Amino acid sequence: MKANIFDVAKKSGLSTVTVSRVLNNAPTVREKNRQKVLEAIKELNYSPSSAARTLKHGRTGVIGLTLTALNDSVFDGVVKSVFDHSQRSGYFLAISIASEASDDTGEASNFLFQEDRVDGIIVLSSLEEERYISELKKKRIPFVVVDSHQEHVYVPTVNVNNYRGGYEATKHLISLGHTDIAHISGQDTFLSASERRKGFTDAMTQAGLSPAKIAVGSFGIHCGYDIMKQWIASGQTPTAVFAADDVIALGAMRALMEAKFRVPEDVSVIGYDDQLFADEVYPKLTTMRQPVEELGEHAVQILLEQMSEPQDAQHKRTTKILLEPKLVVRESTSFKR
Repeated sequence: MKANIFDVAKKSGLSTVTVSRVLNNAPTVREKNRQKVLEAIKELNYSPSSAARTLKHGRTGVIGLTLTALNDSVFDGVVKSVFDHSQRSGYFLAISIASEASDDTGEASNFLFQEDRVDGIIVLSSLEEERYISELKKKRIPFVVVDSHQEHVYVPTVNVNNYRGGYEATKHLISLGHTDIAHISGQDTFLSASERRKGFTDAMTQAGLSPAKIAVGSFGIHCGYDIMKQWIASGQTPTAVFAADDVIALGAMRALMEAKFRVPEDVSVIGYDDQLFADEVYPKLTTMRQPVEELGEHAVQILLEQMSEPQDAQHKRTTKILLEPKLVVRESTSFKR
């Protein structure tokens, strides 16, 4: 079987990024590492593919993706989509799971943001978004932001229509005859949280209902659990709840069941994201599905378009993609009884 760049990386004990930089004759590679790669290439009789040959034209053949953590099946799905579409386009994917810590200079520290390391960067839902954008622009590295936390005028973004998602989730509960509907929101650090909350408020108002029962918490199971326990203890248990994500919904359902409320017979619950567990919990969770495959596909497409442009034009691109979520009805919502 013909050797590939991964075989070279394994043989040399170095990363594919370093191998790509050696093939590209990047001056920033340590001589010791360069020799290791060259020896591995010779031993394996490695011949660069057509994608690797583009390195001669000043490219690494690598796309970078930075995110905070891989403990979310939605983000996992986006990463897989980015990997698949990068590979089909002849690029390797380098991933940075950032600590979100800044260095002493005030810049967001990320090992991908170095000269000759990658051809472009996908920033996935990072809390260091503003710093990253500033640094990438300064270093003139092509980039696109996925699931942005701020409104950006001159930044290419790929987002989900979270307002529509919040609106449709609430309309679903209203269509089932519920009028006492509560919303447990994520923190305002996230643009997605405020947009979902606005969708909830507008759907309630348009239906002539009061959107007063809103609790702003955080994206986490304890948030849903604690807020729902407070409502139950104060005698303010709603007949339906729109949770800002599936994990919050899971916490709310746990609190309800501990208090002997039945879901959905007594209280309907709808989440957001369609995490992998949503179809496995009891009752199966009604939710708003994120278009993870499309998020990754559009991110790679926009980045490749940027990378093919002259450097002066790269950061003038203002492409903005807004994708639609989808209502997935399962067992946790039902008609008001």
